[in-house]
Amino acid sequence: MSRILVVEDEAIIRQSVRRLLQRHEYEVTDVDSIDAARQQKLSDFDLIITDLRLPGGQGTDLIELAGDTPVLIMTSYASLRSAVDAMKMGAREYIVKPFDHGEMVEAVQKILAEPRQRASAPAAKAVASDDVNPEVAQKAAANNGIIGSCDAMQSLFRKISKVAPTDATVLIHGESGTGKELVARALHEQSRRSGAQLISVNCAAIPETLLESELFGHEKGAFTGAAAQRQGLVEAANGGTLFLDEIGELPLEAQARLLRVLQESEIRRVGSVQSIKVDVRLIAATHRNLKEMAANGEFREDLYYRLNVVELTLPALRERGEDVVELANYMLSRACSRMNQPAMAFDQVALQAIRQYNWPGNVRELENAVERAVILAEDNHISADLMGIDLSPDRYISDAMRENLLQNNNSPEPVEQPQAHGDLSLDDYFVHFVLENEIRMTETELARKLGISRKSLWERRQRLGIPRKKK
Repeated sequence: MSRILVVEDEAIIRQSVRRLLQRHEYEVTDVDSIDAARQQKLSDFDLIITDLRLPGGQGTDLIELAGDTPVLIMTSYASLRSAVDAMKMGAREYIVKPFDHGEMVEAVQKILAEPRQRASAPAAKAVASDDVNPEVAQKAAANNGIIGSCDAMQSLFRKISKVAPTDATVLIHGESGTGKELVARALHEQSRRSGAQLISVNCAAIPETLLESELFGHEKGAFTGAAAQRQGLVEAANGGTLFLDEIGELPLEAQARLLRVLQESEIRRVGSVQSIKVDVRLIAATHRNLKEMAANGEFREDLYYRLNVVELTLPALRERGEDVVELANYMLSRACSRMNQPAMAFDQVALQAIRQYNWPGNVRELENAVERAVILAEDNHISADLMGIDLSPDRYISDAMRENLLQNNNSPEPVEQPQAHGDLSLDDYFVHFVLENEIRMTETELARKLGISRKSLWERRQRLGIPRKKK
């Protein structure tokens, strides 16, 4: 049974957290001050949950005293700066009051599932369980949690080791789910900035109207609703690393501001007339072709060349050979440990299916499939059915795509009709249909007929090497 120390001066909250954790079968000790916490033998606990502001000091004072015991900070004083400061000092997690009970339990379970590590050694957190294959776990630890034995991944590891110690801006290319954020983390943790904060931002997840304020901050009264001055994420990453994922989705106006950060190492909050100097290393990632976007006026060319100082490319999972089996076995061991299940193994049919499947969602899809299989398994054998792997091409074709792929089209330059659609892969169907219809259809019409989005159409064109023909 895991032992948890709760440090909270408000009795109602302290008792509520204690009862919540006890209901989930944790052994809980609770105290109301920093001095009372110091009287405990902190190394005897598996986790310390502490309020940020306490009588006699700050909750972050316990981080150093706790040694390798992880610390979760909770506070009602929600601000980006306090979160960043707490994480910089070595807090494992940060949660804002009032919090949902499920949120607290999830955070506790996540921390306790991780291995013990000293706050000063973030690079040690690669291995999730002692039950994981030692050889694979060693590779994961050596490469900051990234597993890969194929030539492309070994080349990537060598590049990371060369680039990480510098402050060079890095642009990471790779399909969705290939692990671009893991590469960014590896670059940060092997750099001289490893003791500072890595702040990750998904540019596609922030509404365009709020993006500049989120990145660069704003002054009080800068716009309707700006009731107080706010620090932006770029400024919060000062001294550390800023990782901008999906940077191809950044609007042109925000691109101009980001260019100034790279050129002048300074920012200007929205509504301010004064600039602020920042020392930030920038790592960007995208699944899009920024060079082509720059040529089409969709991305600033000067920003592209500023970002593309060092380019790292992550191969898709289908291009990594036996890495997929190595990854699957590692994920299976980790999932069994995390879910308190006995050791399991893939049967031969499942291993063959793992090798043959195309994995369009890459490592993320593989991890989800493995976790689903562990949950549904009735014994210690994992089958292809449990993972939801179906190698039949018809499984991945929408009704709209199937209907249009099989019909005869009156194309100016018809492509030879396949004899039997059962012999074609999904990619074959896609190439066949696009080549027959792209001259007489717009991209929107093509996507609608195929039953996919314009973005998916563009991505598949890039992957399959089908350039868009200009009419």
